[in-house]
Amino acid sequence: MNTWLILIVAGLLEVAWAVGLKYSHGFTRPFISIFTIAAIVGSMLLLGVSLKKLPLGTAYAVWVGIGIIGSSMLGMLFWQESVNFWRIISILAILSGIIGLKLTA
Repeated sequence: MNTWLILIVAGLLEVAWAVGLKYSHGFTRPFISIFTIAAIVGSMLLLGVSLKKLPLGTAYAVWVGIGIIGSSMLGMLFWQESVNFWRIISILAILSGIIGLKLTA
């Protein structure tokens, strides 16, 4: 599998575990807690696999960036988190940073 695709899946699993943390209510809901822990482990494992070929700084920044963007977008879409000009600009800045790192890796 392509290293970048592995990293993207790791980032999406980061979003999944962030959402899982929200719904696990401090790991008091067993099914959601198990899902969350599995997503954390999967995300870390895939990040580790991607680090075999990608630079640490690039891979980590992209992984975290996907998590930030995904969590922020879901928060705005489903949990009534604020949507304003500066928030959108900030998300776009993170996205442009991810793209820049991908292009220079």
